[in-house]
Amino acid sequence: MVKPESGAGVAAGKYSIAHLTHQPRRHYGRWLAATLIVIALAMIVKAFAQGQIAWPVVGQFFTAPAIISGLWNTILMTICAMALGLVLGVIFAIMIMSPNPVLKYVAVFYIWFFRGTPLLLQLLLWFNLALIFPTLGIPGLFEMRTVDFMTPFMATLLGLGINQGAYTAEVVRGGILSVDNGQIEAAKVIGMTRLTMLRRIILPQAMRVIIPPVGNEVISMVKLTSVASVIQYSEILRNAQAVYYANNRVMELLIVSAIWYLVVVTVLSIGQHLLEKYYSRSEGRRGAKRVQAAAAEGA
Repeated sequence: MVKPESGAGVAAGKYSIAHLTHQPRRHYGRWLAATLIVIALAMIVKAFAQGQIAWPVVGQFFTAPAIISGLWNTILMTICAMALGLVLGVIFAIMIMSPNPVLKYVAVFYIWFFRGTPLLLQLLLWFNLALIFPTLGIPGLFEMRTVDFMTPFMATLLGLGINQGAYTAEVVRGGILSVDNGQIEAAKVIGMTRLTMLRRIILPQAMRVIIPPVGNEVISMVKLTSVASVIQYSEILRNAQAVYYANNRVMELLIVSAIWYLVVVTVLSIGQHLLEKYYSRSEGRRGAKRVQAAAAEGA
């Protein structure tokens, strides 16, 4: 005798979806966007290919002495300005977190002023500093004319480096604040001085937070050096302009400059990625050691 199927079994068979086949969702919007992007890129490539651009001239001036000289000046200024900015950033980040009100408010003013005024204005102020201070030095001991000291290189270094220091100070401050306060208290308990604690405990751990934004600032600095052309600093864009003023090959020389900027930025981006990876791996090892130590204490 066959038992009748229960109501639940009948319902399950009636509404079963086992026989249905999966139909992938069609993303018409994605296909449309991709098509439009490909068409736009093809039109751009066609415009550059058919435009009035003498590509042999691009190759001719790609390694021209004036361009290479400007490239080295750009790289040199990037290194020097970022080094000055990093030193000032660390100093003023420590000052703004100091319990000393004088140091704190000096740091607050420094960050407020140099972040609040345009970089171009700061470069012009440094370059024309002789209008305010005709001489520099200590009267009676050492003096020199400001116009002799404030060369385009020095004005660019001070303008870019001091401006960068204001931004780096906030980055460093954020990295310091990211360190667990318990470790700072433990360092104080064992008698570490503030400087030793900063050097051995705080900054090594803060680097994981500091490296990504500072890496971005380095890449931005490469491009910011082009602003210094207004005060006659011979970086790559200014030298390219000097060449195309002579031969009237404007677009060709601009393309040469753009390619070199992209090369430098690509190299720096790879370096930034490797640094981030290194500090992330180091932090992972430190975290594993802390877990093992906690487990040992618990046992």
